[in-house]
Amino acid sequence: MYAVVRRYEGVTDPAEAGRQVNEGFVPLLRQVQGFVAYYWVDAGEGVMVSTSVFQDRAGAEESTRRAGDFVRDRLAALLPNPPQVTAGEVMAHS
Repeated sequence: MYAVVRRYEGVTDPAEAGRQVNEGFVPLLRQVQGFVAYYWVDAGEGVMVSTSVFQDRAGAEESTRRAGDFVRDRLAALLPNPPQVTAGEVMAHS
């Protein structure tokens, strides 16, 4: 499996960002081949973190492309700063 973690800082309205991600972005991710799971976390103080898990690297890379498009097109005002992105092979899970 392969995972992508995105950390967004300076989030202007975490509740609205969460609503839009849940209603608009999650359905897009579910369409990506190899989708396993997605989590959107409010870390407080204007920080939100997403974790996407896919069966393979290709799915994870497609999720990164879709995330960039979605943020640009729908969330730019809520997520004004580019995310810090970390991706890699899942080495352990339960």
